[in-house]
Amino acid sequence: NTYYPCYQCHNGHADHDIKRWPKAMFNEKAILCGVCKHELSIHEYLTCNSTCPHCRSSFNPGCSLHGHLYFEQKS
Repeated sequence: NTYYPCYQCHNGHADHDIKRWPKAMFNEKAILCGVCKHELSIHEYLTCNSTCPHCRSSFNPGCSLHGHLYFEQKS
């Protein structure tokens, strides 16, 4: 129930290790737009081309480089 801007922020402030979201949970709300506070499912985030589907603000494109840390990858 807590959103972190990046894995480094998570590591610096959370009292637990990062766990990757399993593919079976990609319909769960897990991403928060920093501009409009719209919650996105992981699937929505992975398919939105780094743009919030609600307010059209751009997400940091560098975040997609760390997807392997957050989300279970395709086999």
